[in-house]
Amino acid sequence: MRLALDAARAAAAAGETPVGAVILDPRTGEVIATAGNGPIGAHDPTAHAEIAALRAAATRLKNYRLTDLTLVVTLEPCAMCAGAISHARIGRVVFGAEDPKGGAVVHGPRFFAQPTCHWRPEVTGGVLADESAELLRGFFRARRKKT
Repeated sequence: MRLALDAARAAAAAGETPVGAVILDPRTGEVIATAGNGPIGAHDPTAHAEIAALRAAATRLKNYRLTDLTLVVTLEPCAMCAGAISHARIGRVVFGAEDPKGGAVVHGPRFFAQPTCHWRPEVTGGVLADESAELLRGFFRARRKKT
């Protein structure tokens, strides 16, 4: 999660919402991919940290199936990201802060609990949640002061 938080801070420094994601191989501890949020800079509404990390990992491994890998992300994934996680066959998702407004894992549609979800990763939430949430709060607090 510390690496994901570093990626989130880098995203914030670039003017993006501070969300970071890391994909690792739990068998070896190897970091396969790291990414921060990037929709503004990429002019791409799908450039969430999770999507960018999934793309980088799939490219690196030359396989769109990322079975048995772990995705660590600073914020509860949204519905789009949860769908991509399921399609990639990620084995485990670890997230920091919950997202009551946009989250889709423990909030909203609870994507992985739906009968139409074909692949359900193991999910652990709340890892360094306070630090992840404070990074987001601080980012948006600073933006509100500028307006």
